[in-house]
Amino acid sequence: MPLITIQNSGKTIEVETGKSLLAAVLAAGESILHKCDGKAECGSCHISVKEGRKTLSKTQRLENEKLDSIVGVSSNSRLACQALVGTENITVELLSFV
Repeated sequence: MPLITIQNSGKTIEVETGKSLLAAVLAAGESILHKCDGKAECGSCHISVKEGRKTLSKTQRLENEKLDSIVGVSSNSRLACQALVGTENITVELLSFV
């Protein structure tokens, strides 16, 4: 199983392939906003993927549209609720806090 490292806290957790980054971060006991319950409607779970971006699921239309409306988006930006874990390790930075 791949490992996810959360830069903000230094935590590293093992995660099942196919699980969303949002679910993984919450399972690790980290706080991250997620106002729309994972529907890509609010953008509050905006994160930066520092390593392993290519192993994540591809960005879909709804996620792209929401990212286009958020200030501070970069090429490493994803919505944690929409990014599904692949087979390689990932390092993320949480950009929103509860």
